[in-house]
Amino acid sequence: MNVNQHSSHPDHDPFGLSAFSDGLYIGGAWRPAAGEGRIEVIDPSTEAIIAAVPDATLADAAAAVEAAASAAESWRETPPRKRSEILRRCFELMVERSEMLAGLISLENGKALRDARGEVAYAAEFFRWNAEEAVRISGEFGIAPAGGNRIVVDYQPIGICVLITPWNFPAAMATRKIAPALAAGCTVILKPASETPLTAYALAALYEEAGVPPGVVNVMTTSTPGPVIAEMLGDPRVRKLSFTGSTGVGRTLLAEAAKNVISCSMELGGNAPFIVFDDADIDAAIEGLMVAKMRNAGEACTAANRIYVQSGIHGAFAEKFTRRMAALRVGPGVDPDTECGPMITRKAVEKIERLVADAISRGARPLCGGRTLAGGGFFYPPTVLVDVPPASDMGCEEIFGPVAPLYRFETEAEVIAAANDTEYGLAAYIYTRDIGRGMRVASKVEAGMIALNRGLVSDPAAPFGGVKQSGLGREGGQHHGIAEFMEAKYIATSF
Repeated sequence: MNVNQHSSHPDHDPFGLSAFSDGLYIGGAWRPAAGEGRIEVIDPSTEAIIAAVPDATLADAAAAVEAAASAAESWRETPPRKRSEILRRCFELMVERSEMLAGLISLENGKALRDARGEVAYAAEFFRWNAEEAVRISGEFGIAPAGGNRIVVDYQPIGICVLITPWNFPAAMATRKIAPALAAGCTVILKPASETPLTAYALAALYEEAGVPPGVVNVMTTSTPGPVIAEMLGDPRVRKLSFTGSTGVGRTLLAEAAKNVISCSMELGGNAPFIVFDDADIDAAIEGLMVAKMRNAGEACTAANRIYVQSGIHGAFAEKFTRRMAALRVGPGVDPDTECGPMITRKAVEKIERLVADAISRGARPLCGGRTLAGGGFFYPPTVLVDVPPASDMGCEEIFGPVAPLYRFETEAEVIAAANDTEYGLAAYIYTRDIGRGMRVASKVEAGMIALNRGLVSDPAAPFGGVKQSGLGREGGQHHGIAEFMEAKYIATSF
């Protein structure tokens, strides 16, 4: 993989990069890109170049579709039990290699090692869960109301799937798509983010070891995603697009997919409200907020973006929460003591700086943080702001960083209106001791996922997805995840 190890990383390849060759993973083989371009991978903690991966061209995109098409019939006809066993082996290998994978994620993504370990465990669970679901895909049988025929419904693999994943969870966002697609009997082409491609390639080697046949999973990186993805979506054999990323890019991809009426699953942006009522357990709410806000240093689509605290406890809550945030240890992701790693790029830091500066210019007050840290790496300190005007930029945009803006509210109706005053609707968090109020507010907040007295909402066994501009479809869950990769076929019979 053309990795240049630095003095801070031993030369004995602790992240297992030697397990796979220098190339794109297409048709079960490591092959060079058709062009000579390379994509440099940067360690966000040091700004050092740690690798250079192939830069796929249109010809490579066509080759990936051909490989997926060649493997499609055989994989489709593979018995569900066999597919299940392969997925289970993927899970087992991820668990066995969890420390290597976590270290690799921390290296290329910058996230704290503890968060990377949590991601690997979460990512592996998608294989275990879908290994169990692969053998439970069932159809339907019934009598037509008029009594003249029987209605048989069969669920079949949708076909070749193009999967596009972001940099913030390089393992989990890939397995959340790959596992159900394979369980359903589909072949896939994964285009990981160019900022964090190493995890995707490492996992490709692991899938091969687990017994995934050649061509069933293909992985390629590119610096020109627009044309490369359009090339794949233009092939009539491609029938599914699953994307996780920004709403703006999602709109562009939906327009491209519409040209060939391709089924789309979209997990897009968020602007999650975190609501704390006067009767909440303050300590529990703060613990939940530390998870909802600071997991992956705030670089998550489900991250708490707008924190609404009822006026009766606002002062006490802000004081305790600020102490927790100010005490977080900031450092390189691979350092076991780090609690808040760097942002993914310099551009990400600049966006946070802009949002904070705008809020302060409108009257917000920083209780901690609020200024970029000096030195190398893409670091921004944990920051708490109060008196943030709702009209500030950070009230409308995803912060995607360790900045927590606090808003004061008085009534239940007021906070519901504020929570819904956004084009997004991915996740929301509610803290109250009154379960009736909690369920009432949850039913009125416009979001696809609600965490009630919890700071973590994601679970492989639960349907993940949003409403409004936050996406289409669901990932995970008892049947939702696999259903996205299947089509219903109705057969009318008179027997």
